[in-house]
Amino acid sequence: MVRAALALLVLLVPAVAGAEMRLPAGFTATVYVTGRGEAPDGRTAVGIPSTTSLTFDAAGALYAARSGRRYRDGEIEDLWPLLRFAPGGARLGNDLTRYFYGPPLLNAQVGGVRGQELLVTTFDRDRGLGVLYRVVDGRAELLAGGTPPPREPALFKQPEGVAVDAAGHIYVADRQRGAVVKLDALGRALDERWLVLRRPRLVAARGDRVWVAADGDTEAPWMSGTGEVWTVRGEERRVALTGPLVAGMDVGPDGRLFVADRHNPRILAVAADGAAVDIVTFSDGDAPRALTWAPVTDATRRAGIAGDLFVVVTRRGAWSLNEIVRISGPFDELSRARPPAR
Repeated sequence: MVRAALALLVLLVPAVAGAEMRLPAGFTATVYVTGRGEAPDGRTAVGIPSTTSLTFDAAGALYAARSGRRYRDGEIEDLWPLLRFAPGGARLGNDLTRYFYGPPLLNAQVGGVRGQELLVTTFDRDRGLGVLYRVVDGRAELLAGGTPPPREPALFKQPEGVAVDAAGHIYVADRQRGAVVKLDALGRALDERWLVLRRPRLVAARGDRVWVAADGDTEAPWMSGTGEVWTVRGEERRVALTGPLVAGMDVGPDGRLFVADRHNPRILAVAADGAAVDIVTFSDGDAPRALTWAPVTDATRRAGIAGDLFVVVTRRGAWSLNEIVRISGPFDELSRARPPAR
């Protein structure tokens, strides 16, 4: 399952910007995690195994996971370890195990970090059963979900995105149930249908505002269709943006939601009022997937990554292999040039 067919590459080599990635003036992109593997057609290609979720901890460690292999003719369940990269990035060699973090999990997605806990969702599509784990020092402990008591329904069926708000509430997007579930800090369900919408996949939170991305009328994320991005703050619940099928998202330093649009290859910033603007665009078959911001802490400042944007990029349509790219630049100036989120 885990194919160690990766040869060493130089760490932090410049990203192939050119026509593939167009950045705002004053910004740069470097490859943060990479390797060399085998593309679907058997050719040698640059990248690491398919990566569909990212998050950072306060110490600057980057966590990555894959949620299954998705192809145009179906989805394949995937048992795969989480990956953990120390500050500074990584070059993957013949031994992937040095980056493994915790046990292999089925269709795992990493979410927010809460103190020393990494929040991870998993699901078994055949059983219609999902779990929210907290992973501490590589040990996975059940926080919510799992096999319910006899004659009781499962809390989760296909949980994917997870986020934590300023009050400590946990939000889990369950795509199969068509709802976002709200939990307390101990993992107890507060509202199993906190937000009802079609095929929710991702959740992000900053302060008391929660963002939810859904596939809407699209049955599978690789298909063409119309997605939705919702914004929720208190009693305010509305669609902020219609159109993109969101592959990854995270809240930026100024409160905007940064969204990876896989089908129209770009990263855009979305304000609470729905105003959206392209930040990065891709061409030549390149496209973004997951993205996350490095937090601003003493540790990330020392590592030189504080406040930078990290993006999983597929190269020339080779979805089975990705690179993690770091985008640096005057994001504060970019924010001042555009009205902030409220």
